Amino acid sequence: MRYMLIIHNDPELHPVPGDPAWDELMAGYADFSKELASHGRPFIGDPLNGPETATTVRVRNGETLTVDGPFAETKEWMSGFYIIECDDLDQALAAAAMVPSAKYGSVEVRPVAEM
Repeated sequence: MRYMLIIHNDPELHPVPGDPAWDELMAGYADFSKELASHGRPFIGDPLNGPETATTVRVRNGETLTVDGPFAETKEWMSGFYIIECDDLDQALAAAAMVPSAKYGSVEVRPVAEM
């Protein structure tokens, strides 16, 4: 079964490029990807640009409405994702706990709907 790990960061806690903690975080992501691969779990994952680059689209009464920014005001923002193959939810939760940014925000785990 596939699970999406949705990474949310708190900008007040998250390291920034140029900070030694940033380099440690990036090394952690490289290690996390190697760990997934070593267990033969197929995955994809990418970082996202900041919420200031987002545009939210809604369609109401046939009219398309766009708003700059994310859909809701929130302290944490979605900063990246992985889609991983796991045997069950417990495996997906264990993988989410290994995501380096879990120390600075949260990782939402959600099964991918099989259509």
